[in-house]
Amino acid sequence: MRRKTIFKGIVGGLLLAMLIPLNTLMLTSCSDEPDSEYFYTFTGEMMSDYLKNRPEYSDFAEIVERAGLMDLLATYGHYTCFVPSNDAVKDFLQKRGLSSLSQLSDADCDTIARTHLVNNMYTTYDMTVDRLPTANMMSRYLATSSGFDNDSNAVIFLEGLAHIYFDLKDDSVENGIMQPIDMVIEKSNSYITDVMRDNPRISTFYNALVATGVIDEVQKVVDPDWDPKNYERERHKSYQWSEVYWVPDTKKYGYTFFIEPDDVLEEKYGIAKGDIRALYNKACEIYDKVYPQDISAPGHSFENLTDSVNPLHRFIQYHILNKYVAGASDLTPMEVNFNGMSAIGIDESLTNPCDWHFTLLPHTMIKVDQATVSKYLGGSKARDRFINRRYDDKFSITGQRIDPTIETTPVHDAVNGHYFYVDDIVAFSEEVQDKIQNVRIRMDFTTIFPEIIGNGLRGVGNPFGEDDANNPDDSSTPKNGRNFYFPMGYLDGVTFSNCLMVLRRPHSMYNVYQWDEIDLFGDYDITFRLPPVPFSGEWQIRLGYTAFETRGVAQIYLDGVPQGIPLDMSQNLTSAMYLGSDGFVDNLSQYDNMSEEDKAEQQKTLKNLGAYLYPRSIFCNEGNSGNRGYDIVYESSVRRVLCQTYLDATKDHYLRLRVASDGKQGNDNEFMLDFLELVPKSVYGVDGDGEMEDDL
Repeated sequence: MRRKTIFKGIVGGLLLAMLIPLNTLMLTSCSDEPDSEYFYTFTGEMMSDYLKNRPEYSDFAEIVERAGLMDLLATYGHYTCFVPSNDAVKDFLQKRGLSSLSQLSDADCDTIARTHLVNNMYTTYDMTVDRLPTANMMSRYLATSSGFDNDSNAVIFLEGLAHIYFDLKDDSVENGIMQPIDMVIEKSNSYITDVMRDNPRISTFYNALVATGVIDEVQKVVDPDWDPKNYERERHKSYQWSEVYWVPDTKKYGYTFFIEPDDVLEEKYGIAKGDIRALYNKACEIYDKVYPQDISAPGHSFENLTDSVNPLHRFIQYHILNKYVAGASDLTPMEVNFNGMSAIGIDESLTNPCDWHFTLLPHTMIKVDQATVSKYLGGSKARDRFINRRYDDKFSITGQRIDPTIETTPVHDAVNGHYFYVDDIVAFSEEVQDKIQNVRIRMDFTTIFPEIIGNGLRGVGNPFGEDDANNPDDSSTPKNGRNFYFPMGYLDGVTFSNCLMVLRRPHSMYNVYQWDEIDLFGDYDITFRLPPVPFSGEWQIRLGYTAFETRGVAQIYLDGVPQGIPLDMSQNLTSAMYLGSDGFVDNLSQYDNMSEEDKAEQQKTLKNLGAYLYPRSIFCNEGNSGNRGYDIVYESSVRRVLCQTYLDATKDHYLRLRVASDGKQGNDNEFMLDFLELVPKSVYGVDGDGEMEDDL
């Protein structure tokens, strides 16, 4: 379905015929010049003309000229320019003790100009979550929030300070949108630990970060050897769609912190500001129960805070993700405008949108969900996000609320990280192990590989732009966004040979989780590290995928051991190896009207065949109609049990996929990875006994 955004309050310029809605915009290179086909003869005003023709923006125009970017803004593209007025530039200079633009270096001008330019089009109508979906030309995300100007007009604030002028917003030109603002935008160039040090509200956590030595684990910024220019674009056909793939523009490292402010620690636990000993005692109270074998270890004592088994060391590590997350909205499945804002392809009335993220504490994850199911809000505010929450028919555990607030000062965002306040202690406790995370763990493959979110690759592109599927746009700024491929070594914990590993951007018509997927092409032999399980025991490992005749066959290995017969991805649920055409229900009403006994019998039949239906809560844009098409009644949507085995929670485990197709099957032995499920025995039952697993 093609989406159109109506501009509100456009002053001058043309009404753009097509705007991409929030969080569905393409991510394009922040430094690439447009391809030659984008230079053309035009009659309308370009961004360069806008700046040159308006004396009130002459200072910013000079900055852009000195940055060498004016020619770029004279070419066709899809840009948003936040334009500070001359008064705003004057205030900026005065705060730095400067009297004229001439005192700025060319490098200063380059930083200022690129900070205010985004390689995508955004109206204020699109700025409804806590950041722009696309990074600016400095590869930094701009925080956004709603507020009121001095005349009580509803306006958008950037970085909590600069606001877009109400009467001048959303001014369109031939190659984008101009957003005049009242202040020069600045982003901190400091490391995340430096901006945390300058925040007096989190001194207890920061002092513990230093005392435990974990501060040394969060200093990486970027891979200096990564250069996307070393890689050509790739082309392949996935199912029936011919597509183009790029390598990522960046290979950045980063960290995300969840921090209890000093007042929370003091009010709830009596831990005085800066009292590391008291925080250590609280950590012992939590982690001695989880790691009882380490209580008598020398590294457990307060005198050995830097030791890996020290409770406070573990306490701090569990507060930190191993990737940069720019805003709270990135911690759960992205939100799109599909007949109203909602998590991408997830029925929020049935299940809370949820993601799982790795922490720096070895072999642990945190669960982040967005509270949307009305009967399980339990006093929580709808759409708030929580860490390690479980509120259902069995438990009422609220977890820790993530505060998405954008503070003007101190800042929360840095070149290699971001931090959020939380309202209670975050910990990998016995309760987290035994209750909260003793559930079916479903992970989209974009969260299994941290580099994808950390480099802004998840959810990029316009999910509703389907028209390029058989006519791929291989320009540097394709209008519907890019697909990516990963060279060997880009993803940590992943090794492969003889194949192309690609990430396909979201497509609303695809019957897949969160509308994106990872595909393999070639004589693949790939091994990747599994997400950790919260406790040792019997687990099922399942793979979600779409079965098509063009897809191949793979042998599965866990920790080097073959697991059953090869997985044939060409066979759907109506095939003879599963339910057959008479046994599969392809109508949602018919499925929902089945008795619980019939559903349980169908689930048991499929389980005995090593398969499950797709989750009831996942949907797509049915036939590009704007209606929901639920994957549970789509015969090609298959959850296959890869193995059922004992997993040791203290060790890394690896899944290997090796091509087993006879020759070049379909599209070069195409193999698809949609999502992975790790399911404990408490959920999947034993040999068909016990309660039926929910179909969500």
